[in-house]
Amino acid sequence: MPKLASKEDLEVLGKQLLHERKKINKTIIICGGTGCKTSRSQDVIDAINQELLTQEMDSSVHLRITGCHGFCEQGPIMVIEPGNIFYCHVTPDDAHDIVTKTLQTGEVIERLLYTDPASGKKIRTEAEIPFYLAQDRQLLCRNREVNPCSIEDYIAVGGYTALVKVIDSLSPEEIIREIKVSGLRGRGGGGFPTGRKWTECYEAPGDEKYVICNADEGDPGAYMDRCVLEGNPYLVLEGMMIGAYAVGATRGYIYVRNEYPLAVKHARLAVQQARKLGLLGEDIMGSSFSFDVDVARGGGAFVCGESTALMASLEGKVGEPHPKDVHTVVDGLWHKPTTLNNVETWANVPSIILNGASWFASKGTKGSKGTKILALTGRIKNTGLVEVAMGTPIRDIVFGIGGGATNGRAIKAVQTGGPSGGCLPVDKFDLPVEFDVLYEAG
Repeated sequence: MPKLASKEDLEVLGKQLLHERKKINKTIIICGGTGCKTSRSQDVIDAINQELLTQEMDSSVHLRITGCHGFCEQGPIMVIEPGNIFYCHVTPDDAHDIVTKTLQTGEVIERLLYTDPASGKKIRTEAEIPFYLAQDRQLLCRNREVNPCSIEDYIAVGGYTALVKVIDSLSPEEIIREIKVSGLRGRGGGGFPTGRKWTECYEAPGDEKYVICNADEGDPGAYMDRCVLEGNPYLVLEGMMIGAYAVGATRGYIYVRNEYPLAVKHARLAVQQARKLGLLGEDIMGSSFSFDVDVARGGGAFVCGESTALMASLEGKVGEPHPKDVHTVVDGLWHKPTTLNNVETWANVPSIILNGASWFASKGTKGSKGTKILALTGRIKNTGLVEVAMGTPIRDIVFGIGGGATNGRAIKAVQTGGPSGGCLPVDKFDLPVEFDVLYEAG
């Protein structure tokens, strides 16, 4: 594809790609995230591809390999459209029946359907599964819409239109005001107001500024950022671009844990593809906005998740934290004003710009707006990633979505916040997932 010289070029390309997508009658969506890969999803993908070729259906059926769908316990996961048919624990041996029966004749294969442990009933569609019904999946639902290696997929579903809106009609002050009004707070755990951070960086003196995406997620059992970056790196990149435009940055970095090879691969590819299309670089889409991004791999040090240690690592120094007498929004990377947010925070930005601050602020509680992605791991039935509105009680997440303990044993406590967090006993399970409430609970 040629470089996009204007916003009109992006609009035309988006319509073309969407038109091509609508021509396809049937789509098989297979999770290719790290969780499902460990359950042999790649073998399933290979087997489906071979079966489509054998039955000469490769031109009429689209196979979309996506990031994590969240229900890791049931992997490998597959959704067939139209029909929203949900198959789980799929094996390569199932490929022949899936193509011959479900795709050719519409027959649903009972053995591959999800069985609700509460009722014992087989559930045919993804939309009916209680695990998904109890969530508010604003970010995670977007993983299944795109192949994380295809910028065309992202553009076809409206990708980079938030960036166009920003460049075309919003000033930096208006963008920051929208983020402030939305109530977005940093999803890395500290919960610092994102709009306030951006304001301080925007107002900091200096012509050279940076934005950083912190993907050095090191807490045991946590893989929220990994799955968002693996599954939709374009969304994170677009959020960073909007943030850069708002604070006046011309350079950005995605700092990813070296232990996340798939996230590193997809982030690098997203950057390369955006550069090739002219969405990164000089005078983006014919505007006066110039911005570029590099992807840096962390060295495996847990402490590099802390902002000053991360910036020291980027500078080629030992990743050690430093006193924050002056905030990094004023004195950050190479002593320049720097805005650092984590993956999930950046991923929320495009939707806020497109849907408005009031849309985001309508979810959650007074002090904690929007939704939050959480990792359910340990001795729980439904392990995986969940996304709920801020303010959802812990009890609803552990027992309602998570299904309670395996083997019917009693759950004694939930650990949250990583090594720097703590354990909440079962008598605290009515507490809501909310920044200030959890902070007060210790």
